[in-house]
Amino acid sequence: MALDRIERQILSLLQEQGRMSNVELAERIGLSESPCFRRVKRLERDGVIARYSAVVDQRTLGLSVTAFVLVNMDKQPDVTTDDFLARVVDEPHIVECHAMSGSHDYIMKVLARDIDHFSELVMQGILKYPGVRHVESSFSLGEVKHFQALPT
Repeated sequence: MALDRIERQILSLLQEQGRMSNVELAERIGLSESPCFRRVKRLERDGVIARYSAVVDQRTLGLSVTAFVLVNMDKQPDVTTDDFLARVVDEPHIVECHAMSGSHDYIMKVLARDIDHFSELVMQGILKYPGVRHVESSFSLGEVKHFQALPT
């Protein structure tokens, strides 16, 4: 979908502050309220704006460990993969999971309270998921960049 300059400004501002009122958004862009509202609604309807959410600091929730888990799967039927993916979706501490090209099948971002909690998530959870052959974990020593807004 081709976006014009104003739509890009709308997306940029809403990604920065999703609770911005239509009045403030219109002022910052230099549009009147009605056209601004219509453009936002069209971006929502067309799926460009998928949803609105709050960004929560993980440490305030006691989740001080961030790990990246590389998963290699046995070559199994699709039903095993479906079962694996269902388990991944059901585990709230797995906050991201991507199917990968290259030497690993999946990479997961896992948040845990501490190293013992992480160990439990892997040993009692991920390693027992259907089709999992091998996992390899790396721990974040510090976040360099965490930016959820997409370039517009």
